[in-house]
Amino acid sequence: MDSLITGTKDNISHLLSKKNFEFIQHDVTKYIDVDGALDYVLHFASPASPIDYMKFPIQTLKVGSLGTHNALGLAKAKKAKFMLASTSEVYGDPTVHPQPESYWGNVNNVGPRGVYDESKRFAEAITMAYYNTHGLDVKIARIFNAYGPRMRKIDGRAIPAFIEQALHDKPLTIFGDGSQTRSFCYIADMIDGIYKLMNSNLNSPVNLGSPDELTILELAKRIVELTGSKSKIEFKKLPVDDPKTRQPDISLAKRELNWKPTVTLKEGLKRTIAWFEENN
Repeated sequence: MDSLITGTKDNISHLLSKKNFEFIQHDVTKYIDVDGALDYVLHFASPASPIDYMKFPIQTLKVGSLGTHNALGLAKAKKAKFMLASTSEVYGDPTVHPQPESYWGNVNNVGPRGVYDESKRFAEAITMAYYNTHGLDVKIARIFNAYGPRMRKIDGRAIPAFIEQALHDKPLTIFGDGSQTRSFCYIADMIDGIYKLMNSNLNSPVNLGSPDELTILELAKRIVELTGSKSKIEFKKLPVDDPKTRQPDISLAKRELNWKPTVTLKEGLKRTIAWFEENN
């Protein structure tokens, strides 16, 4: 189920002919009704790139609030397990490093990124309220910078932006001096973590991401090297409230899910670059 506000049916074209797959184009901020029994409801709807949630600020807030409420209501009615895709952005510009699930975050709720950060923080709060009030079996995945094939060329996040620029020998745009850090997790590892979390007994938030931290400048240089690009690096003004660091403490996922990422950044970037090359 997707409104396609930022998505595309091209990403699921290989699934549409399968008899056990159904796509419903629908905005989850409106009432959700699905015929028949449901075992799981996975609420992953939301613009996730800064260019998207700044373009659609009200829709982003609505999908985190109304959308989460509707998805929880569906899960409650169907007696299904519920999973929320939350985000490392709930930690804001962190003052604790790396970030454990116990850290409450440092978010500017009225800043430009607040529409996304606070929508996810509210989504976590109402999810836990359904757990505490109704006994709904809930899971909350705090996702740290997932990446991989099928990301959009104009996504706006670092990896697809850098790859697209590098493949066309255009300057790689870095905001600030590039010293800000991120921790990137390849999509196959992320899906494995999500699957294991859904089948666990955990109900509190769980960090899912790679603990391998690097600077944005280092990331840009690696992508230039892997693509064999002639691109230079171009620095622009750092956006407001851009987090200086981002690294998950995944002790809980390791201990309770027996999960940790296995795909190296180099291998993940190679796979992602290959997809971009084939689809350019």
